[in-house]
Amino acid sequence: MPAPVSVLIPTLNAAAELGETLAHLVDGVQDGVIRELILADGGSNDDTRAIAEAAGAVWVPASGGRGGQLRAGAAQARGSWLLILHADTHLAPGWVQAVSNHIAERPSQAGYFRLAFRSSATAARLTAGWAILRSRRFGLPYGDQALLIHRDTLGAVGGIPDIPLMEDVALARALRGKLLPLAAEARTSAHRYETEGWLTRGTRNLITLIRYLAGAEPATLAARYNRKR
Repeated sequence: MPAPVSVLIPTLNAAAELGETLAHLVDGVQDGVIRELILADGGSNDDTRAIAEAAGAVWVPASGGRGGQLRAGAAQARGSWLLILHADTHLAPGWVQAVSNHIAERPSQAGYFRLAFRSSATAARLTAGWAILRSRRFGLPYGDQALLIHRDTLGAVGGIPDIPLMEDVALARALRGKLLPLAAEARTSAHRYETEGWLTRGTRNLITLIRYLAGAEPATLAARYNRKR
């Protein structure tokens, strides 16, 4: 039987982080969980493609922001399950068993990881704590927590939203009642928080979420978000 999971990573000039992220997936390949690795790229001009090809990944050029990239990548996936993962997020030891358990025991449910930042700052723990609370209480895990979902479940909610920003929130809302936490940790980069300031970055993310939930167009939010990167 083929391995069940297609790992889908949206990329854009991700060379600095991608190699280490892929290294944390090796156990999944060796244990027969990962079938393939798909990189859906939004136009990188660094070494992202070279790193992807060295790892044997399927390279999918795409446009339209992260939602469009993910839809294009998902269309190429052969696995019965998708693991959507950001290029700067490392899955912590134990993730293979957690994913295997979920696939065996909760096939109709999507799963997300417990967030942590690769930082020892107190603000990192507080921010991660808010993300865990937001996920459990309001059913809104973000993309940096990674998402495990069966392709039939994804199809039943209309697939990955083809929007340039907040595609993770839109998908989480569509999956309301079908999202469960996995017993494993996703350790994401703290670079943007450390560069902009934890409070500034956190406030900016919260305002963007509130504006989206209030009805702002994702394209408008994306244009504003990208101007401030």
